[in-house]
Amino acid sequence: MAGISRMAAILFAVALLGACSSVKLGRDFDVSVFTSRIEQGVTTQDQVRSWLGEPTSVGVSLATDGERFDEWSYYFAEGRLHNLSTAKIKILQVKFDKQGKVRSYDWSASR
Repeated sequence: MAGISRMAAILFAVALLGACSSVKLGRDFDVSVFTSRIEQGVTTQDQVRSWLGEPTSVGVSLATDGERFDEWSYYFAEGRLHNLSTAKIKILQVKFDKQGKVRSYDWSASR
């Protein structure tokens, strides 16, 4: 659900920049670097930062059982406003436990 709302926010921001014919949001990143190295419960925030740089946004995620996680988001969008159907969009969300280790992650990208 959070991924959908972030995707909607990114697309809305792209639409607001209607005066430009081409737009970029966020900073490009390589998801394959992350997915090839990630170890749940082992990988630290410092390691993720060294692979991908500073997150585009940070926040907190609350699980249904009340457990809180630090959540980092990386996103990148690029496209032409006159044809958003060809826009490239990538989103990676990483959740960290209290010890600063990766608990889970979600990523999605346009085709």
